[in-house]
Amino acid sequence: MTLKNKKILIIIGGGIAAYKSLDLIRLLKKNSVEIKTILTKSGREFVTPLSLSTLTKSKTFENMFDSVSESEIDHISLSRWADIILVVPTTANFMSKLSIGKAEDLATTVLLAADKDILLVPAMNVRMWLHKATQANLKILQDFGYIFLGPEKGEMACGEFGEGKMSSPRQIFAYLKNYFDKKNIVKGKNFKALVTAGPTREYIDPIRYISNESSGKQGYEIAVALNKLGIKTTLITGPSKISFPKSIKVKKIISADEMLNEVKKTLPVDLAVCTAAVTDFKPAEKSKNKIKKDKLNFKSISFIKNDDILDFLSKNNRNRPKIVAGFSAETKNVIKNSTLKMKNKNCDIMFANDVSKKDIGFNSDFNKVSIIDQKGNIKIIPKNKKSFIANKIAQILLDKLIDDRNIN
Repeated sequence: MTLKNKKILIIIGGGIAAYKSLDLIRLLKKNSVEIKTILTKSGREFVTPLSLSTLTKSKTFENMFDSVSESEIDHISLSRWADIILVVPTTANFMSKLSIGKAEDLATTVLLAADKDILLVPAMNVRMWLHKATQANLKILQDFGYIFLGPEKGEMACGEFGEGKMSSPRQIFAYLKNYFDKKNIVKGKNFKALVTAGPTREYIDPIRYISNESSGKQGYEIAVALNKLGIKTTLITGPSKISFPKSIKVKKIISADEMLNEVKKTLPVDLAVCTAAVTDFKPAEKSKNKIKKDKLNFKSISFIKNDDILDFLSKNNRNRPKIVAGFSAETKNVIKNSTLKMKNKNCDIMFANDVSKKDIGFNSDFNKVSIIDQKGNIKIIPKNKKSFIANKIAQILLDKLIDDRNIN
């Protein structure tokens, strides 16, 4: 795979590392990349429009309203033209602007209007990077979907040493090559995925049912993230208050039996992610009419097990997905119980979370996930927004899917 004919929009921020953008442009042009640049007002203090135009063989954009091309509406046309957008370097001030959605100049307006992935390459003093305000902005921007590369540890222009040095042009180039390689693989292989999400309800009578606290948010976010990577994704979800976008194919169900039936109809797929909190049991009999309170004999209600959807997918020899991923909601011994669940159900990877904590898991916008694979490796994604965690999980699953297909 190459970067030939890829279209990259580079925004040059106002930091001493801005000079590295020139080396990056040279490297990209050698590999036949089409480049357009936006030079911020502060970036102009470090590099000139002439130097950028000379290297890119293209106009350097600076002003919000350009009389020469105002009919094109630059902040829209530039973002639609690009395959990816880079901000090199991304300063602490620029991060702050993006975190509150500012659109005060051409650069910030383009980013707010963009429908493409945006790669931020930070460069700043180590104390600025580690400051609580910058770290808070980092989390906000990651939740918005911005991608970060770096910063690296090293000696900075100010003479101090630490985390804050901008990634080198070759590191950025390597990231871009890997990014487009994966895009091309996904596009060429037409990967398909199913995601189960939310709770199921098992009715005792038309009014009363057994269920759980799952909101379906984590599964929904994973479906969104997989879809964004170019994987054709079907979301099979129990009752939820989430408003689902038209870009995702959604199948709504109520009971565990209905969810299993929809899973069977969706097969075959390359990837299955079972995040749903499926009710483990159901009443042996469901009354057609509401059971009157005075006739409700609690001791007489008997239950039977529901079919295990994760187990069905993992052990389905005929239509088993290439990768089967499970979610394990535990209240104690999270890693031990989740590892045992993964082995018993024969799935390829398990995402474990502690639902005993009120600030993560069920009915929360946040989560903390431990990733367990068949080799016993454990990786923790610290507490963060479920959308951020979903992006991480989607990337891990895509990498695993690509490795499983023996694609280099």
